[in-house]
Amino acid sequence: MGNAAFYMVLRRMRGPLLMLIGSYALGILVLMAIPGEHPDGEPWRMNFIDALYFLTYTAPTIGFGEYPHEFNYAQRFGYMLAIYPPVIAWFYAIVTIVGLIQDPIFRRTVEAGRFRRRVRRLADPFWIICGYGDTGSLLVRSLTERGWEATVLDVDRERIAELETRDLRLFVPGWQADANVTDNLRAAGLDHPQCAGVLAVTNDDHTNLQIAITVRLLHPEQRVICRAENRATADNMASFGTDHVVDPFSSFADRLALAITKPEMHRVYEWLSGMPNTPLFEPPRPPSGRWLICGYGRFGKAVCRRLDKVNVPYTVIERTPEQTGAPEGTIYGKGTEAVTLREAGVEQAEAVLAGTDDDADNLSIVMTARDIKPDLYLAARENQMAHRPLFKAAQLQMPVEPSYLIATRMLSLITAPLLPEFLRIARGFDRSWHAAVARRIREVSGGRVPEIWTLEVSERRSPAILELRHEGAEVAIGDILADPQQSGQGMNTVALLLVRPEAVVPLPDLQVPLEPGDRLLCCGTTEARAQLRWTLFHRNTLRYLTTGEQRPDGSIWRWLGERR
Repeated sequence: MGNAAFYMVLRRMRGPLLMLIGSYALGILVLMAIPGEHPDGEPWRMNFIDALYFLTYTAPTIGFGEYPHEFNYAQRFGYMLAIYPPVIAWFYAIVTIVGLIQDPIFRRTVEAGRFRRRVRRLADPFWIICGYGDTGSLLVRSLTERGWEATVLDVDRERIAELETRDLRLFVPGWQADANVTDNLRAAGLDHPQCAGVLAVTNDDHTNLQIAITVRLLHPEQRVICRAENRATADNMASFGTDHVVDPFSSFADRLALAITKPEMHRVYEWLSGMPNTPLFEPPRPPSGRWLICGYGRFGKAVCRRLDKVNVPYTVIERTPEQTGAPEGTIYGKGTEAVTLREAGVEQAEAVLAGTDDDADNLSIVMTARDIKPDLYLAARENQMAHRPLFKAAQLQMPVEPSYLIATRMLSLITAPLLPEFLRIARGFDRSWHAAVARRIREVSGGRVPEIWTLEVSERRSPAILELRHEGAEVAIGDILADPQQSGQGMNTVALLLVRPEAVVPLPDLQVPLEPGDRLLCCGTTEARAQLRWTLFHRNTLRYLTTGEQRPDGSIWRWLGERR
């Protein structure tokens, strides 16, 4: 594949090259065969080099005189007959080259070769992102901001062109290709030793399923995280070992039910799974009274299933109730008309969720509902990020952004795989515990959504801890989270979860000593994360935080210290 463009050029240029060679050979023979005369009258003939040189600068119509001596009439007449074939051959060759450059197949072949070379040159861990829509663009920007490399596949040429114009922190190679094709996934780096995994976020569940199958069969050790909006597809993905399946509709429905029943826990959930370094926000608590659900597609069904589990009443509005299998009591219509909303009981309802797959209809629903009852709690599904300014202008209490939900969920799985476990355990605590966690997150984050990461006690991830343990020192959680620049103070970091083979401890005590194999889920500012990374790799810094002792570093300083 790497030489495909070269071989394609040879095949297409075979005729013009043969014609050029033949015309040059004819011209050289003519020039060598016809005798000439020196100025003094002595006869002479061109040798091969003279003939080739003369033809080289005259055939492309560049000529600047007769060489090496002035021609006689026989030479001039013979050369007039021999010059036209090379000129015609050059014209033919140039036209063929222009046509080859404009050939879509050739251009695609050249792009494929360039993409493969760029992927081969990647030296740091990277993720393959299949699909560069709203979700893919969020993932690319977020990953590059964190220093991760990425490669992109998408079937839409305009999206790949948009990727090339983005102002990203790192260069991201992209290629217009179908991720369904195994060779395309391999070209994107599936076989590359630095490939960290694959994110399948196309808008087609079957394509995402095919990607997951390909990765599992070819590289079962690779992580693969897939988007799935269909429940059957999600179950299929999970059945053959897909690491994580992200369903934006079920994720939102779960968050909605959590916000209704456990608002403090919902706040913690939103802050820890949001896009890092964006402003912290206080999500308004959804009411537990009657809801109007406009649209009973995959999104509406997921929401209704969760509302049933938490015993929240609702009324469905659907324009094709027979096709979607809407429940009894469903109101026929779209919800964009006031008469339909009134028939559904909007005056007695406490909230409206516009969940159709049309953004214009969703905006119309919430605006009409607000005109009828201004104090309604309004939520609406945003299908395209391009319409975000309109949804912001609508001042919704709960915007539903599937692309954002998928991107933040995948980012948390990449950067902090322990986060889902912490959120699962946290649900079992009471409201005061949730409020304390939220208060602590706000204190350390500086009003911004915190970074989430996982710390592992191992030779590769935290060598300084193991080196001090070999010296006989114990390193506690509080030691690594202390600020080396301000003695006695901790960094803007919270230890959320400690995972050991024998125990899983939420909000562990800072005096607990760390052991090899421990994993610690932390959240905090970007600066604190960078400082913690330094501490984990520098023994003297960690020794100072642990014992207060400062020792000279380096072979020479240690030798001088021993001599002293």
